[in-house]
Amino acid sequence: MTDSVEIRPVSRPVYGSIRPPGSKSLTNRALLIAAMADGVSTLRGILHSRDTAVMIDSLGRLGISVTPGDELTTIHVAGCGGRIPSTNADLYLENSGTSIRFLTAMCATGNGLYRLDGNDRMRQRPIADLLAALNQLGADTRCEAGTDCPPVLVAANGLPGGQTVVETQRSSQFLSALLMVTPQARGPIEIRLSGPLVSEPYIDMTLGVMARFGVTVDTTQAGCYRTFPAPYRAGQYDIEPDASAASYFFAAAAITGGSVTVEGLSDFALQGDVRFVDVLERMGCRVERNYNSLTVHGGPLRGVDVDMNAISDTAQTLAAVAIFADGPTTIRHVAHMRLKETDRVAAVVTELRRMGIGADEHPDGMTIYPGYVQPTTVQTYDDHRMAMSFALVGLRCPGIRIADPQCTAKTYPHYFTDLEALCEPSR
Repeated sequence: MTDSVEIRPVSRPVYGSIRPPGSKSLTNRALLIAAMADGVSTLRGILHSRDTAVMIDSLGRLGISVTPGDELTTIHVAGCGGRIPSTNADLYLENSGTSIRFLTAMCATGNGLYRLDGNDRMRQRPIADLLAALNQLGADTRCEAGTDCPPVLVAANGLPGGQTVVETQRSSQFLSALLMVTPQARGPIEIRLSGPLVSEPYIDMTLGVMARFGVTVDTTQAGCYRTFPAPYRAGQYDIEPDASAASYFFAAAAITGGSVTVEGLSDFALQGDVRFVDVLERMGCRVERNYNSLTVHGGPLRGVDVDMNAISDTAQTLAAVAIFADGPTTIRHVAHMRLKETDRVAAVVTELRRMGIGADEHPDGMTIYPGYVQPTTVQTYDDHRMAMSFALVGLRCPGIRIADPQCTAKTYPHYFTDLEALCEPSR
């Protein structure tokens, strides 16, 4: 792909249906749990992307076999029954936060020496809160450079069990990582939270995947999670389409006044990001909810003031939609976005201003003021969501180019092809 791609404006509202690829969040959770299970699991509908590729590669380095199935999106995972085969491994996770955090916790249940590292941005992303929680359970983990960020060294001799406290204001992935591996410990474990929990729907997702593999967590006490030694049962698991990716197509309907159906998602999806359609509904769209699909019908858009803490991966999508609303939009309680692939709050505000759009940056969010969009090349900061969300602006405004479009390979390698195919009948 070229260094930049120009988005062609549509001549009419966008109408159509699409099924995005499988959820990255569900794929990496299912991969980790299937790897620890007793027996061979079949995962259907998986996402093929850089984030899932580095996870699969690292599982192979840990001695766990992952082989392709008869269909492109099906794989078989030969679980290790809670006993990691490799006693020494060097894992490279690029900039995949789920992969490095989940695998750090998994390695702590093994026996041996493990090192986990990533690219330059990953070496700026915090992981010390997870390590502190693991060490309270008897693990021996540390940040090699003393920066509270990767590389991570794990000298593993299994997890004895006990009590731990985890800080969850930076990322819910720390709690998800602990939850998924603690059933592999030698004794019961109690996890308590220190401070507010960001992106809470992702914890519900984690608990849901664990349950599908036969392990339940005691959540009867608020802010407390209790797990007990238990094997994961291998089986077949069907992965939902990615709800975060679906937000771009719902937004295309909103921005152009069209109608787009996303197949395979419903209000009952495990992924909290399906709630993005509720925000669009508040802005003036009409949402049609069916058993196995969601449809957004665009309408005159109004600005909203919205807490997006629980669905922060769709905040950039909303920023693109907000440009075309009648009145300002304020996105709140997303300070943890600053610790993602880039500082997403600062990046969004910077690129909006370069387009000529008024935008205020707040410590925990932003305010966007609708206005005339100037032609520009949007910088993407090696962040797949910057590329995918700002491409939507080009559906209405000429002269919008997206720099480094190949960064979408992290979670959606064929995004621009799918977006163009969806929009093509409307041209």
